[in-house]
Amino acid sequence: MLVYERMTHHPITVPPDMPISEALKLMREQKVRRFPVIDRKTKKLIGIVTEKELLYASPSPATALSMHEINYLLSRITVERVMTSEVITISEDTPIEEAALLMVDHSIGGLPVMRGPTLVGIITETDLFKTFLELFAAREEGVRLTLLVPEQRGELAAITQAISELGGNIITLGTFQGEDMSNRLLTLKVDGVPLEELVGKMQELAVKVIDVRN
Repeated sequence: MLVYERMTHHPITVPPDMPISEALKLMREQKVRRFPVIDRKTKKLIGIVTEKELLYASPSPATALSMHEINYLLSRITVERVMTSEVITISEDTPIEEAALLMVDHSIGGLPVMRGPTLVGIITETDLFKTFLELFAAREEGVRLTLLVPEQRGELAAITQAISELGGNIITLGTFQGEDMSNRLLTLKVDGVPLEELVGKMQELAVKVIDVRN
């Protein structure tokens, strides 16, 4: 799965000279938490501004300023003054896990997506969460199994073959680091087989069942 398959295409952008009050209002109207900042003349990406940055630059609710003074102050502060100008971006044909890795490593919640020098989208932590839900078939019915499987050739094939012989259909499957390098955790969601029958078959294979639920 690549970034362009999950990103928001044609994202809403703002110019650097937009007052932060307008940017914050637009952000709330569009129900987003960040805007790429595009230069009016060059049409190039020059920054990214987040809801947190806009709120941090806004006067505190406890301020002694009058509403008139607050509005005047907000009208004088532009996006350019609070945005992040050193933008971490990603290309549209990058595997989605690399987008997740960049976000985790840099503690950010979104990445502008580029096609060469041109902004073509944005991918956010919400997009990754939605992908995560699909990978685990969170909205689909089935028996969810977590198994502790020896790190040996053929173990995964034996498990999937056993489920197939029971008439089961594997909806999703994922592996994760186990207790140590000698094993891995395997999480599956299966339909077409009763829970008890599925667990019994795993026990026949001498596979440790860590968790099971409908």
